[in-house]
Amino acid sequence: MTVVVVDAGPGRISRSVVVAAPAAELFAIAADPRRHHELDGSGTVRHNVRAPAEITVGSKFSTNMKMYGVPYRITSRVTALEPNALVEWRHPEGHRWRWEFEALAPTQTRVTETFDYHDAGVLRRKFYELTGSIKGNKKGIEASLAALRDRYAAT
Repeated sequence: MTVVVVDAGPGRISRSVVVAAPAAELFAIAADPRRHHELDGSGTVRHNVRAPAEITVGSKFSTNMKMYGVPYRITSRVTALEPNALVEWRHPEGHRWRWEFEALAPTQTRVTETFDYHDAGVLRRKFYELTGSIKGNKKGIEASLAALRDRYAAT
């Protein structure tokens, strides 16, 4: 299966792929901030330095990142959580990362990742455009989903 473009509306970059794994198993990765580096195809996510054992809406977690060779740390807040179906967190800059898991069969799941910057404000949206973040996030999402699909293709 190929990674496909999902029309999630303006200010949202969304892609999906079908993965040969149960939704609960894939959800478990996204619902554990300490494992987010396993999902990252952009190469920016390092390791989480602070995360609760189990996240809930409102939970915060801190992540070590590296972009353009510069290390930094961010703290995000969980904004949506539905067991085995959805995990979303808000980045300090205002955009959101969303992972959705739709069980198609017991061992087949449609996974959709979305970079949602629609309500990040006019200045931040322009900043994302000027810095190439939108284009970079498209590539990163596609790489993340392709790697996740390939990880489970061999099992």
